[in-house]
Amino acid sequence: MKRKLTTIFCADVQHYSELMAADEDATLACLKRYRAIMAKLFERHEGRQVNTWGDAVIAEFASVVEAVRCAVEIQDAVTAENRDLPKVRQMWFRIGINLGDVMNDNGDLYGDGVNVAARLEALAEPGGVMVSETVYSLARKQLALAFDLAGEQDIKGIDEPVTAYSVRMPDRNRPVDPPLPGADDQVGSGVTGLSPLANFAARAEGVLAWLRMQPKFVRYCAVAIGFFAGLNILFGGIANPWFLFPSAPLALYIYLHYRRQQNRSDTTE
Repeated sequence: MKRKLTTIFCADVQHYSELMAADEDATLACLKRYRAIMAKLFERHEGRQVNTWGDAVIAEFASVVEAVRCAVEIQDAVTAENRDLPKVRQMWFRIGINLGDVMNDNGDLYGDGVNVAARLEALAEPGGVMVSETVYSLARKQLALAFDLAGEQDIKGIDEPVTAYSVRMPDRNRPVDPPLPGADDQVGSGVTGLSPLANFAARAEGVLAWLRMQPKFVRYCAVAIGFFAGLNILFGGIANPWFLFPSAPLALYIYLHYRRQQNRSDTTE
């Protein structure tokens, strides 16, 4: 079994089982159509489709830059196709890309490099692309795309956390949801112009999305702080904020972790 360094591309469909449960024939026809689009773009960017199973696709590229460029073009093409479909039948892909050393067994790829790409794919937004730090370092200067630091991710079987970056793409590359109740027509950050309840929901969703991107210990610290605050409110009231004392070292750890991420991002710019 030979080893090689290659760029691994992983994609799968959001809520595929729900789409199949609603309409198997239409979902399968849509999946085949989108896979045909992917196959053409793989060929255009000198990629090779390695394997498919269920709704998942694995491909490899000799070039990191071409892999990222191909992923963005795929999301553009999928978005264009989805515009002609009812929302309940729209199919959105998540894509993860990693550069790693893999085992090549008669064309199939195995190893940590593939596992990392699959984990990054699971972290990506529907219609989005998540890449590893090695991919980011090689692609950021060659492509007219911006990247957002998604933080360190714990991956099963990998001793050290993997730093991930999401490709910042135009809104056309992502599913567009209807405005939240109470939203007006003004252009803003997405939380201005909303009713208080919708504003709180939008901010809470942002906090939860941030937490999902953090390493396990950061999530544990945040949950512990929330637990202490809840106990404080239930049994002591706000007048006696004792939860601040056990929460202080946990909050300090989260802050130091955040500063470390910011410093790392600044040094790579």
